[in-house]
Amino acid sequence: MSRKRIAILGSTGSVGTQALEVVAAFPEQFEVTVLTIGRNADLLIQQAKAFHPKVVVVCEEQAYQKAKEALEPLGISVLSGVEALEVVVQRDDIDVVLTAIVGSVGLKPTVAAIKKGKDIALANKETLVVAGALINELVKEHQVRLLPVDSEHSAIFQCLVGEESNPIEKIILTASGGPFRGRTREDLVAVTKAQALKHPNWAMGAKITIDSASLMNKGLEVIEAKWLFDLSADQVEVIIHPQSIVHSLVQFQDGSIKAQLGVPDMKLPIQYALTYPARLQNDFKRFSFVDYPNLTFEAPDMEAFRNLKLAYQALERGGNSPCILNGANEIVVEAFLQDQISFLGMSDVIEETLCQISWQDDLKLEDYLHYDAESRRVARSLIPRFSNK
Repeated sequence: MSRKRIAILGSTGSVGTQALEVVAAFPEQFEVTVLTIGRNADLLIQQAKAFHPKVVVVCEEQAYQKAKEALEPLGISVLSGVEALEVVVQRDDIDVVLTAIVGSVGLKPTVAAIKKGKDIALANKETLVVAGALINELVKEHQVRLLPVDSEHSAIFQCLVGEESNPIEKIILTASGGPFRGRTREDLVAVTKAQALKHPNWAMGAKITIDSASLMNKGLEVIEAKWLFDLSADQVEVIIHPQSIVHSLVQFQDGSIKAQLGVPDMKLPIQYALTYPARLQNDFKRFSFVDYPNLTFEAPDMEAFRNLKLAYQALERGGNSPCILNGANEIVVEAFLQDQISFLGMSDVIEETLCQISWQDDLKLEDYLHYDAESRRVARSLIPRFSNK
């Protein structure tokens, strides 16, 4: 059997590095054709020497020069710029594209890959948040598979195998609650960047970690779930589960609930997306009930963590609202990481951005790109008003 040829967009991030661990564990199953990064040239060079891709893409110019000097003598083609992502995913020697980059920058290369008939292992939730209707249309038109990599959506996907004829009553997405679980709105007034970056269970990049702390990550996953599983907003429930063992659940119309459990480790959902429908034996850490005698659950506080409420509202409004929500969130997270805005101020800017930009439905790719850019412009202009300076 020929090996599956993989392109990993965002190979130096948390998901990308773990994906390469999966590839390394199954050398007879996979080969890496493409690796892409933003700026971490040193790690890319190590990865390229280990996995020998045919081509790499480096988005930042300075990092590109360093990678070019190190890798071209080894026969590895080195391309530069975000635009190259759209080109490289269309190569004939790619079977599946793992989109592990963060943010709406993943939209255009995902669209290009689908149009070229590539299966998508989706870790870039923002693609579906920004343009879920468009992506679903393209997936159907080009008859490709959209395989979820987020642990929560992978859990739902796994629970639905063999249940194709059984209607879903609702799905339940679990959330750890992040570092501020149980805090009141008043408690969150003065939280710091350092506190927000200390996630209790998962090792992730800075942007996703802040999103987890604010529950925006769960809000984005609610929107992503709508498009992945053809659901309405009231069919997606969020529950806080601090242990992060139950990754998510499906409730069927007869009241039965199926759940997928495992230790907090992204390698399993990555492997399942890359090997589906097969389950290959591995040596990943196993879950034991003895190690976790108490699994607890509680309702999220959407008054203290308003981002989750804003995400539900954007989903219910539809049209360009989720796109606006996502664009504004990317800007405020960046501002928070640069100490330009308070933790609670992020929600204020997102809400005001949603109010200032007019609603539109029936969108094409250029419309999504327009509203993504417009939401960023408006959010940037609002940051001084809600600054913590």
